[in-house]
Amino acid sequence: MNKILLTCIFLASSLFASVTNESPSMGILNSNTPIIDIRTPREWRETGLLKGAIPIMFFNERGGYDLEGFLKELHSKVDTTKPFALICRSGSRTTTIAKYLSDQYGYKIINLQGGMNIVRAKQLPITPYK
Repeated sequence: MNKILLTCIFLASSLFASVTNESPSMGILNSNTPIIDIRTPREWRETGLLKGAIPIMFFNERGGYDLEGFLKELHSKVDTTKPFALICRSGSRTTTIAKYLSDQYGYKIINLQGGMNIVRAKQLPITPYK
């Protein structure tokens, strides 16, 4: 239920989003743009992380979320006055979250479309999650 409500709020706030959609690539890796992996610890363990990505879970295994906790951790690890990227498994979660964060907080976000599915298909560097 929380996930559905948040999704509706995100979609309603997406009319003027400042989000750039890009496919994961070596270009983004070489740009020094921070990449936030919003998946769950289980997902990080299953597939690893895109090299250099910072794991900060948004939705938990049950679809619940702690926006305040996510933002606190995000602000402690990323300069949110500069562009940063979001990645998940397929790009679905990041599409919604990127629009919301851009609209509500003015963040400049790069949504890595296709997520880890594309990372694996392109054989981009992956590091294990510990």
